[in-house]
Amino acid sequence: MIPKTRPLIGLAALVLALGACGRGRPSEGIPASGTIETREVDIAPKVAGQLVELRVEEGDRVGPGDVLAVVDHSGLDIQLSRAAAGVALAEAQLALLRKGARSEDIRQAEDHLEQAEANYRVAAQDAERMSALAATGSATVKQREDAEARLTVAAAQRSQAREALNKVRRLSRPEEIQAAEARLAEARAAADLLRHAISDCTVVAPVGGFVSHKAVEAGEVVTQGATLLTVSRLESVYVMLYVTEVELGRIRLGDPVDVRIDAFPGRDFPGKVTFISQEAEFTPKNIQTKEERVKLVFGVKVEIPNPEGLLKPGLPADAVIRVGRPAV
Repeated sequence: MIPKTRPLIGLAALVLALGACGRGRPSEGIPASGTIETREVDIAPKVAGQLVELRVEEGDRVGPGDVLAVVDHSGLDIQLSRAAAGVALAEAQLALLRKGARSEDIRQAEDHLEQAEANYRVAAQDAERMSALAATGSATVKQREDAEARLTVAAAQRSQAREALNKVRRLSRPEEIQAAEARLAEARAAADLLRHAISDCTVVAPVGGFVSHKAVEAGEVVTQGATLLTVSRLESVYVMLYVTEVELGRIRLGDPVDVRIDAFPGRDFPGKVTFISQEAEFTPKNIQTKEERVKLVFGVKVEIPNPEGLLKPGLPADAVIRVGRPAV
């Protein structure tokens, strides 16, 4: 005799199966471990010289634009003073050329011309009179020739005085003014270049973060481009996880990740997958077991917002990549 409960058991199983299908697959997670890392910016001077100030220590928090260090620029300051004097001289020379001669110089030249004009008139009258007297025999030929010679000299002096007045009035040609303008522009450019070099002696933070490494001390001679400090950015950190080839196929960019740190038990730090390596590599040496180190794995980078600055580089992290639910 067949028990009557079997159809009921089968029907119950079918209902449970359909209910499970209706709810969909539960979210799945891929566990992995890694170490918190930050983006680091190496700070270097743009000029070489002695480091006269170093205003931060390791662990100090800095903001964008904060002064971190100062390189000696006393020699550049002296050069700038000399360049500034050159600018002032070039400006004065250009102003003189543009303004022309002084009024007293012009008046003096006008007086010389007026005197030359008077001398010419007197000489012309004497030459005319001597010529008339010589024609009647009242003056000798020598007297007439002397009067004509004085007239020639007076005419030359009048011409010279007129040219001198014209020269004083115009004083400089347009080409001379252009040359003076070019000299002034060159002097100003040299001064600006020195000011820029002096500003480069002040080392400022290009980004905010905290000083994670200090490579020099105040008083040392530094070279251009050599690292003085390293600033780590904390507003966003990341952890590099390593997964197997099988796990890699289930991970997508943007997948949410739950990250836990031993220092904050019971608290999840949300992150998301931002990079998936396309090339296999051996597990890094910081993985503890020898069996794990010899595996070929793929790197998965997880970005973690860190507005409170709680996550520090070097902290070990345990993560679960949620591959069965939509990305946040």
